[in-house]
Formats: sequence, C-alpha cells, structure tokens
Amino acid sequence: MNDSIFFYALLSGSFLFAGMVKGFTGMGLPTVAMGLLGMVIPPSIAASMLLVPSLVTNVWQLFSGGAIAGLVRRFWPMLATIVLGTVGGSALLVRIDPTWSGFALGSALIVYALYALFARALSVPRPLEKWLSPVVGLVTGVVTGATGVFVMPAVPYLGALGLEKDELVQALGLSFTVSTLALALGLLVNDAFRLNQLGLSLLSVVPALGGMWLGSLIRARISPKRFRQCFLVFLVVLGVELASRVLF
Repeated sequence: MNDSIFFYALLSGSFLFAGMVKGFTGMGLPTVAMGLLGMVIPPSIAASMLLVPSLVTNVWQLFSGGAIAGLVRRFWPMLATIVLGTVGGSALLVRIDPTWSGFALGSALIVYALYALFARALSVPRPLEKWLSPVVGLVTGVVTGATGVFVMPAVPYLGALGLEKDELVQALGLSFTVSTLALALGLLVNDAFRLNQLGLSLLSVVPALGGMWLGSLIRARISPKRFRQCFLVFLVVLGVELASRVLF
C-alpha cells in the first residue's frame, strides 16, 4: 500500500513539475518526466507513461499559431527520418539493460544541458537545411527511441535556424508531436506498451496540464534567465545521477 501511494505520488509530482517546466519554456516535459521516473522504474515503462501527456501538450503547442503547413513543408525530411530513427531505436530502449539505458538517458541530459548553458548560439544557413535536416532527424530519432528524450539534436538545430519566436515554439511542437507518435509506434512494434500503462499515461495528463498552467504563472513572476539556469543545472545533476548508475 505504501509503495503504491509512493508510486502515484511520484508519478503525479513528476508530471506536475515536467508540465510546469514546459509551461514556462515551451519544452522539457519528456526530458524531466523521463529523468525523474527513470530513477525508480525501467526507462521503457517510463517512456510508455509519458506518451499521452506528452502528445496532448505538444499538440496544444503545435496549434498555438498558424504556421503549421509551412513548417511541415520545410521540415518534412527531418520529420520522416525522426520516425525511422525512433522506431528503429526503440528496440534499444526495450532490449538493453535498464542501467545502460539510464546511462544513455543521463548522458543525453548532460550533453543538452551543458550545451544550452555554455555553447555559443549556432547559426545554420538556409541552403544547408536540405542536407542537415534528414541527418538531424535520424540522430534525433535514434536518441528518442533509445532514451525516450526528444531534445537532442533537434532542439539546438531548430534554434540555430533563425526562426521567429512563435514559429520556433510551433516548430518544436511539431518535432515533439512526431517524436511522440513515433515512440508510441516503436513501443507497440516491440511489444512494450500495455493497456495498464495507457491508463497511467491518461491519468498523467491532469498533473501535466496543471503544471503547464503553473508554469505560465511562474513565467510572469520570475526572471526567465534565472529559471532557465536553474532548470539546466537540475538536468545536469539528474543526468549525472542516472549515468553514474553503471558504476554501482
């Protein structure tokens, strides 16, 4: 009984906090939820639980503006290879030792957070997109399939294209939505998604949306720069904890 209470409290708290981060920054729900849940349950199960709340919040973000058709035309090569990479990479999430999957997740968190904290802003010329988009999509897909985290390297790549603020938020929502659907397909193909996990995933929508609402309130009250720094430092600490499990 106590274990069940602890699990449901952890599940709700994880998605509440993850939704709050997404409400503030426009991203981070799967990253935070996978990191927190991955400390106590196998990453493949954690990935299954984040599918519905991630999809709901990403679709909401995707339809926050009117540039959807143009973004799909521009980024379809990246989206196509995200699907291929995610479905193929999801076999790793299901079959490898959870300790090593946690190591991969922790490493992805550390790389992303350190990049965001210290790297100079990148700029990708428009003509290079034709060649870079499919490669970025494939790598992002493999990382998504293997870890359940959607951010690397798609987020820094999209951020380097010089998109307008609202257009960038929609582009992230588009990338995350496709990644979520592809991850669901990959888990189904590998027989790693169960109906009881779908129920828990549906229940997680409520704290995730509540967190997004709280995140929007916080955004209006504190410095975005300070919050972003604290969030990224938190991801580094979380990533180190997950990655270091291979040593013990």
